Amino acid sequence: MKLLLFDQNLSPRLVERLADIYLDSLHVDGIGLPTAPDREVWEYARQHDYIIVTKDADFGELSLLLGFPPKVIWIRRGNCSTQNIEKLLRDNYVAIAALSDAPDTGILTLF
Repeated sequence: MKLLLFDQNLSPRLVERLADIYLDSLHVDGIGLPTAPDREVWEYARQHDYIIVTKDADFGELSLLLGFPPKVIWIRRGNCSTQNIEKLLRDNYVAIAALSDAPDTGILTLF
């Protein structure tokens, strides 16, 4: 499975909390891109083979405009806890693995 890159709108704690199933994933804070424009985060993910995890619709739009990679996991929940996001990503491990391996799919939307 490809690595996950968590966007700035998600907690950096997710990296550690999900390290048992999403090994070597990162948060934009950890790579010096905490306030970088979306296009810069996109390019980093593309060059380093990450899947972007975000609550931001802009990455879905970039995927439609530029294609993929990188692939995008778009979390479509309103205000919710880090624990809730962690559970969502754990519960959808199989779908995320399938996204990682699917040659014709670029976006996975999770509700």
